[in-house]
Amino acid sequence: MAADAKEIDRSQARRGDPCIMVIFGATGDLTKRKLVPALYNLLHGKLLPENFAVVGLSVDAASSDAFRDQLSREIKEFATVTVETDLWDWFAKRLYYLQGDFRDPETYGKLKQMLAGVDGEQGTPGNYLFYLATTPIFFGEIVRQLGRAGLTNEEGGRWRRVIIEKPFGHDLDSSRALNKEIKAVLDERQIFRIDHYLGKETVQNMMVFRFGNGIFEPIWNRRYVDHVQVTAAETVGVERRGGYYDQAGALRDIVPNHAMQLLAMTAMEPPISFDSEAVRDEKAKLLHALVPLSPEEVLTKAVRGQYGAGTVAAEQASAYRAEPNVKPDSGTETFVALRLQVDNWRWAGVPFYIRTGKRMAARATEIVIQFKRAPMLLFRKVAAVEELASNTLVIRIQPDEGISLRFSAKVPGPAVNLGAVDMNFKYSEYFGAAPSTGYETLLLDCMVGDTTLFQRDDMVEAGWAVVTPLLDVWKALPPRNFPNYPSGSWGPKEADDLLAREGRRWREIR
Repeated sequence: MAADAKEIDRSQARRGDPCIMVIFGATGDLTKRKLVPALYNLLHGKLLPENFAVVGLSVDAASSDAFRDQLSREIKEFATVTVETDLWDWFAKRLYYLQGDFRDPETYGKLKQMLAGVDGEQGTPGNYLFYLATTPIFFGEIVRQLGRAGLTNEEGGRWRRVIIEKPFGHDLDSSRALNKEIKAVLDERQIFRIDHYLGKETVQNMMVFRFGNGIFEPIWNRRYVDHVQVTAAETVGVERRGGYYDQAGALRDIVPNHAMQLLAMTAMEPPISFDSEAVRDEKAKLLHALVPLSPEEVLTKAVRGQYGAGTVAAEQASAYRAEPNVKPDSGTETFVALRLQVDNWRWAGVPFYIRTGKRMAARATEIVIQFKRAPMLLFRKVAAVEELASNTLVIRIQPDEGISLRFSAKVPGPAVNLGAVDMNFKYSEYFGAAPSTGYETLLLDCMVGDTTLFQRDDMVEAGWAVVTPLLDVWKALPPRNFPNYPSGSWGPKEADDLLAREGRRWREIR
C-alpha cells in the first residue's frame, strides 16, 4: 500500500504564471537560506514558469554578475537537493540585481526601468511579485513607493502582488494602522501575508485529514475532545537575532501568527468549498471566536518565562541575558504558555493550551487532540484508572512530519492488563521525502494567485486582539524572577501548573 502511495501523480500541480520576482532585502539571510533554494526546488519539480526572473534589490553595492556569483556559491550550502549544473545555469541567467535605498523615490524609477528591460529579455509579460524580505519598518514605505511609481497597477491582464513577511505590526493598533496604510495602495487580493509554518505538508493536510475522513469529523467537538494543545518548541536560542528579539519576545514572535494559524486550522468549521476565500472565512470566524483574556485572567491563564544557562543536547548553553545584543537586565520573555477558550457551539468548554519557547528540551511543533477518557465500568476491577489511557491524536508539523493515534489494547497473556499503543504515520516513510524549505508551496501559490494559506487583514487583527491584553499587563508588571527556566528544560514550573490545576498535563515530547 505504501508503495502505491509513493506513485501518486503530482503532475496536476499548476505551474506558476510567467513573472518577475522582486526581492527587497535580497542580500539578507532569508534569500540565500530559503527563497532561492525554494525557487530551485520549484524549478527541479518543473513548477517554475519558463518565463521567469528574479530581481534582487538592496542597499548593498553589487552588480548583477556579483549577485549571480554570490548565490551560485551559497546555493551549494543551502540547497535541499543536489544542484544540477544545467538547471542552475538556467536559473542564474535569470538573476538580476539593483542597488537602492528603500526610501528613495529614484530607486523605484530605476526598478521600473529595469523590470521593463527584464520583461523584454526573459519574455515575462509584466507580472510582478514583490517580496518584502526586510525589517518591518520598511513595509509601509515600500508599498507606498511602489504605488507612486505605478508598479502596483494592474492593467491589460497583468497582475501585481506583494508578499509581506512577519511580524505584521507589533500590537493590535499597529497592525490596523499597517493594514490601512497598505490597503490604501493595494487590494486585499494583491496582499500575501506569508507564514512559513503554513507551507508545511502536515498543516496543509489538516483540512484533508479533518474533512476527508468520516471517522474524525463526528468526534471533533466538545462532546468527545477534552482539550487541545499547540506546542512550538525550539532548542536554539536567539542566535544572531538578539537585537530584534529583545524588542519582540516570544509572544509577538510566534503567537499572533504561527500559533493562531495552527489553532485556526485545527478548530475551524468546514468551509463550503476549498475556494481560498471560503477557507479564510472559516479561519477568521474561529479567530474571532477566541475569548481575549481580561487583565485578571492574564495573571492566572498566561505564563511567561526566560531561559537561563543550562544544557541542550549535551552542550552548555548560555542564558538569554548573555546573548549578543540582549540587554543584561532584559525582561523579554523567551517562553509563553496560554489557556484560551473558543466561544462557539463546537468548542464550548474545551480549553486550548498554547506553549512556545526557545532553548527547550527538544525541537518540536505539534498539535495534540486529547479525547475524553472512556468510562471505567468494564475495567474498574482489573486496571487502575491511570492504566486506561485517553485516546490522543498528535499531528506533528516539524521536524518529523506525521500523525499518530494512541489507544489502549490488552497486553498479551492470561491476565487482563492494558497497554498504550501508538499507530504512527510518517510522511517520509509513506509518501517519500520531498526536498523542501517550507516556502515552495507558498511561493507557487503566490505565482498563481491562490491566497488560501495566507492571512487576511481580519485574521491578523483577530490574532493581535488576543495577544494585546497580555502585552499590556506584562508591560505594566515587569517580571521579577527572570530567568526562571534552565536551557534544555520544558519551561518554568508555572507552565505545568497551568494544566495541573485542571487535572491535565502537557504531552511528553522526546
